[in-house]
Amino acid sequence: MPGVEGAERGADQPGSEPGLSRVPARAAPPRHAVLVHGAGGGGWEWELWAAALRAHGIDVRAPDLQPAAAGLAATTLDDYLDQVRDWIAAAPRPRALIGASLGGLLAAACAEAADALVVVNPLPPAPWATRLPQRDWPDVVPWRCDARLASTRRALADADEAAALYAFRRWRDESGAVLRAAHAGLGIAAPACAVLCVASAQDEDVPPALTLELAQAWGATPLQTLTPSHVGPLLGRDAARTAAQVARWLSAR
Repeated sequence: MPGVEGAERGADQPGSEPGLSRVPARAAPPRHAVLVHGAGGGGWEWELWAAALRAHGIDVRAPDLQPAAAGLAATTLDDYLDQVRDWIAAAPRPRALIGASLGGLLAAACAEAADALVVVNPLPPAPWATRLPQRDWPDVVPWRCDARLASTRRALADADEAAALYAFRRWRDESGAVLRAAHAGLGIAAPACAVLCVASAQDEDVPPALTLELAQAWGATPLQTLTPSHVGPLLGRDAARTAAQVARWLSAR
């Protein structure tokens, strides 16, 4: 995909904002957005994005994914998908789904109910999922129990100390069954709505080449940022700028 100089790279045309020229026509820009967080996180991850979206007149909901009644170990990918479907169905149209990491996969799987989709370093569906780094997931992934500030700083190398401390205090444990199913590959159709795929330049969890390949296969707008980390687009030093660009993409007519 063509590159441009600056913080983001994408397919540009004269007079357009870097990386955001391919904005498919739609009847009206979304006025409501549902934001879906990633594994081990929560709606708190989206605070900078929520502010940027609201500044552009977009109402925001960023709920927390809830474990099944039988507990986290018994929670499945379908449990999370059902929640996301309920959230987007409750949002007035025109509406957008925005998801990061695992939340990106969940959002893409529910995109038939959305008027626009934004995925940020998403866990890719099949067949791309087979190219993710392989890991063994226990029934409960102890990200809250094993959280350390030092490891959080390493994971958020592009964030300031306040953001690292904020995240460290809020990580949560995750369902291993959900992550095993996601990494096995979820079969989903290419979304029919307008799609923006955001990729970190040096993401070690979801290689940016996978996200950009997914964008090409879906006919989506690619936006590659220079933020290095997997969660940097949400919590890094440049997160507010990235969020503002996404808000402008959603608001474009």
